Amino acid sequence: MTGKKLLRCAVYTLLSAAFFTLPPQAGKAAVKTCSNQLSAGIPERISDAPSGTSVMQALRNVSGQRRDDAVTEQVLSGNVPEFLRQLAPVEIPGVLATGERVLVTICVTPEYLAVGNDDDFVRVPMGLAAAAMVATELGFFLPTPKMVDEIYKRAQIRLTPRPMKPTAQMVSTDYLMRHSLMLDEQRNSEKPSPTALTAGQKKDIVITNRLRSKPGRVAIYGWHRPNGRPIQPLSTVHGAEYADYSHGVRLVSQTAFVNGRPMDLSDLMAHQELAGVVSAEGPIIDVRSLMASKF
Repeated sequence: MTGKKLLRCAVYTLLSAAFFTLPPQAGKAAVKTCSNQLSAGIPERISDAPSGTSVMQALRNVSGQRRDDAVTEQVLSGNVPEFLRQLAPVEIPGVLATGERVLVTICVTPEYLAVGNDDDFVRVPMGLAAAAMVATELGFFLPTPKMVDEIYKRAQIRLTPRPMKPTAQMVSTDYLMRHSLMLDEQRNSEKPSPTALTAGQKKDIVITNRLRSKPGRVAIYGWHRPNGRPIQPLSTVHGAEYADYSHGVRLVSQTAFVNGRPMDLSDLMAHQELAGVVSAEGPIIDVRSLMASKF
């Protein structure tokens, strides 16, 4: 086990001990901020790491697995904007079968995964294998469709989808760079803080039980319109390696909070009662293994 993985395990043990010795308590205890420890698995960015534009310009004529490999190398080396390390809390209320109310808080990246620095970054779509690997190595999960809905509901900045012409070039690096620039202009017009939770700009690569019955496929969902309805219903039409400009990778911390008490999100998603708060399809068993099976 690597030093970074040992650090994540130690952090999780400290955070979760209280939850496993005490049952969830009724009430509305909220987690207003997400500790920087939850994103400690993201390596520090070295000062001379290339900008997002430089990375993607070098990959302008590359797509598919080759681009995923190059982007994965950049991300796992820490070449991601600093603001992505400042996770945003998303509060999700629920009611158990007993009638007890609970409040689950998940901690998510405020924007979609990108390479570069705070001043020059490019959002990067990825195939399922690369997305699952990056999330796992950095100590995160991919979201469920219900999490995507809840993130949109609670986003501080909601961007209207900006579809581009559907052509064979949708998977090209040029298309994804153009779309990322379009989102920069759209988001900057709101003059938000870089860490403001932003949604509506991409479809999400999601985790779902369908991945078990649809091997070799990627699951995508989202791209919410201003009325809150997603352009993309949950779909497993595309092969696992497929990624176009409209896809994004949102990372979700492996530690969630139930009424303010930490809990392993994998355990929460497998829980017969609590799973319904974060998953519309009920329990998703052993999310870690499910994700690991995709890369």
